[in-house]
Amino acid sequence: MTAPAANMKINADRLWDSIHEMAEIGPGIAGGSNRQALTDEDGEGRALFQRWCEEAGGTVKVDAMGTMFAEFPGEDPDALPVYVGSHLDTQPTGGRYDGVLGVLSGLEVIRTMRDLGLRTRRPIVVTNWTNEEGTRFAPAMLASGVFAGVLDQDWAYAREDAKGARFGDELARIGWKGDEPVGQRKMHAFFELHIEQGPILEAEGKDVGVVTHGQGLRWIQCTVTGKGQHTGSTPMYMRRNAGRGLARVTELVHDIAIARQPAAVGAIGHIDVYPNSRNIIPEKVVFTVDFRSHILDTLEDMVAEFHATAPGLCADIGLNFKAEQVGAFDPPAFDETLLKRVRAAADRLGHSHMDIVSGAGHDACWINRLYPTVMIMTPCVDGLSHNEAEDISKDWAEAGSNVLLHAVLETAEIVA
Repeated sequence: MTAPAANMKINADRLWDSIHEMAEIGPGIAGGSNRQALTDEDGEGRALFQRWCEEAGGTVKVDAMGTMFAEFPGEDPDALPVYVGSHLDTQPTGGRYDGVLGVLSGLEVIRTMRDLGLRTRRPIVVTNWTNEEGTRFAPAMLASGVFAGVLDQDWAYAREDAKGARFGDELARIGWKGDEPVGQRKMHAFFELHIEQGPILEAEGKDVGVVTHGQGLRWIQCTVTGKGQHTGSTPMYMRRNAGRGLARVTELVHDIAIARQPAAVGAIGHIDVYPNSRNIIPEKVVFTVDFRSHILDTLEDMVAEFHATAPGLCADIGLNFKAEQVGAFDPPAFDETLLKRVRAAADRLGHSHMDIVSGAGHDACWINRLYPTVMIMTPCVDGLSHNEAEDISKDWAEAGSNVLLHAVLETAEIVA
């Protein structure tokens, strides 16, 4: 395969303008984005993306989960395509770059090829995966999970938002429920460019992150049950306070992850307290433990220690404890050949880079189960993401997109 010349570069101004034009659809209240999956704003953003792809010479197709595939032909129509993309949906108080950078940098690869008169042997397909965020319809990475065969399509259609609206109904309502069967496509490779969503690249002064692994994840939903009593009239020694159980388990989760540094993280995120009244001792607390590691044995050890220890911590103070796993995926290791290609592209372009592990889940993690996959990351200011103040520099976007351009062109086999 021929490596692209070092002077082949994207149009950074065009990419930057496209990102901020997309952000005008579903604007947040503090400068970010609120373009949640299958809202009217999501539909409008999809229409803009389709128009841009068609103007660049692509043909947009949509599968039954609403995922968009913008196809650009290669010289060999029988060759397996190279796919590149991410997602356009956002958190309710999301930033302008999470997911969007990956989709529009893929489009910018195509636009740059047209500018430079470049052709590839393999077709290139720019992809917008539906409902990556999972903020309106849980779980996250829903469409790519169905594509990869790890989630059932009918089950996905039945997911409901907080108001009881069903995923399948909302997909049809906004007009983006396609006829193409999910998962029938074959890929030569998949690339995803994404902001880091963490502070490491900026702190290390690196232009580009080469993502070697994603973190595996285990979500454990726990219920601690005590007795709801008056906070003023119940003696301390007679209390069965479910809140104390939460406190003990919170410290346990922290200690389990700390003992396995630097290869592990753990925290309790979502918490519901019942009856959640100022003057009633909590009778029940339901919460979710989130363990992550890029090493499978470490992940499984954390879970095993948790299940062995947490029930006793609660029983010691008169509480009942139960737990069930409600989410899981094993840590993906990305393709070694593609990783070498990304590093070589960064070197050729003069960008500093380092290997990094993705702390968040991404569509690439599911696609990696089926086809050779790699992720590229750009720094983000203070590691902030899932926040309207999320920010990256134009230079970071340009560096990551140029590395993407070179790696995709080499993988798709540039012919002119």
